[in-house]
Amino acid sequence: MFARKSTPEEIRRRFDADVERFSNIETGQSATIDAPLSLELIAQAARGVRPDAAALLDIGCGAGNYTLKLLRHLPLRSVTLIDLSRPMLDRAVERIGAAAPDVAVTAIQGDIRETQLPAEAFDVAVAAATLHHLRDDREWRDVFGAVHRALLPGGSFWISDLVAHQSPAVQDVMWRRYGEYLASLQGDAYRDRVFAYIDAEDTPRPLVWQLDLLARTGFRSVEVLHKNSCFAAFGAVK
Repeated sequence: MFARKSTPEEIRRRFDADVERFSNIETGQSATIDAPLSLELIAQAARGVRPDAAALLDIGCGAGNYTLKLLRHLPLRSVTLIDLSRPMLDRAVERIGAAAPDVAVTAIQGDIRETQLPAEAFDVAVAAATLHHLRDDREWRDVFGAVHRALLPGGSFWISDLVAHQSPAVQDVMWRRYGEYLASLQGDAYRDRVFAYIDAEDTPRPLVWQLDLLARTGFRSVEVLHKNSCFAAFGAVK
C-alpha cells in the first residue's frame, strides 16, 4: 500500500533544496490553507494551557517558524528541534539564535519515528505539516505515544496538518475545493505540481481518526482549533 510513496531520504532531499521558501510562513506554507491562522491559534492555545511553558519540542521544525512564533507567546528556556533536513535545521538554529540568544537549542537531524525522546521533558510539543508522512497505524500509534511520554503532566501537543476524510464523497468535495484554492494562487500548473508531490509523499489520516488516537494514547482532553477544507489545527493536553 505504501511501497510507491517517497522514502524519508527522498523527502529529505526535496526539503534540503527549499530552505529559503520555508523561512517565511506566508510564502513557505502558501499551499497550506490558513497556515498563518493555524500558527497563531496554536501559539495562543499553548499559552492558554501552560503560560509558564519553558521547554518546547518542535517535530519537523523546518526553518523554525513555529518555534519563533511560540517564543513570542511563551517564556521558553529550551527548544528541541527535529527535522530530516540538515539545511532546514541549520536555518532554524540561526533564526532562533538571532531572535532569542538566551534560549538553549538542541537540533536533531532525524526521523521522529526513530528518535528517542526523553520522558516528561517538555511542556509543549508541536508538529506542523509533518505527520502526514507517517504510514501505517503502528507508526501513528508509536509517534503519538512517544510524544505523550515526552510531555510533562499538563503539557500539550499541537498539530497543524493536511487531513483526509472518512467519507469518499466528502473527500472529493474537499479535494476539489483545495484544488480550486491552489489554482487561484498560481494557476492550474501549480495545482497539479502540489497534487503530484502530495500523491508521491503524503499519507494523511482523517481528523476524527487522529483525535480518537490522541484520546486512546492517554491525552486527557482533545481540542480542535480550526479546520478548512483538507487542513486542520488541533491538539491535546496530557
